[in-house]
Amino acid sequence: MIEMMDIGVEKAVAYRVGGKITEEEMTSVISIFKEKIDNGEKLIVYQEVAGFDGVEFDAMAEKFKFFIEFGISHFNRIAVVTHKKWIHNLVDIEGKLFKNVDMKGFPIEEKDKAIEFLKGA
Repeated sequence: MIEMMDIGVEKAVAYRVGGKITEEEMTSVISIFKEKIDNGEKLIVYQEVAGFDGVEFDAMAEKFKFFIEFGISHFNRIAVVTHKKWIHNLVDIEGKLFKNVDMKGFPIEEKDKAIEFLKGA
């Protein structure tokens, strides 16, 4: 499940992930990304991971199609908030691989710090 959120950062795309992500949900988020790209905006993303039970195959296919078409260069800053330490480690690795994107993982108790991080974009 993907639930859109308002975190008080005007240009941010913010959402909470919980359960299994469907193709419809992934397509919805990707359409927001595409709209911002079409408007010449850099993407600022807040992702809160409450729980994760996997991703439908078609949802992953949509995500891969997006990255093949647009790449990662449209992303400016990404904050991932979760209580799962392994996700923080993954975000740190991705941040080192994609040097043009400022990515950070935050514990759920530091949600306010994640929002402040995005405001600096």
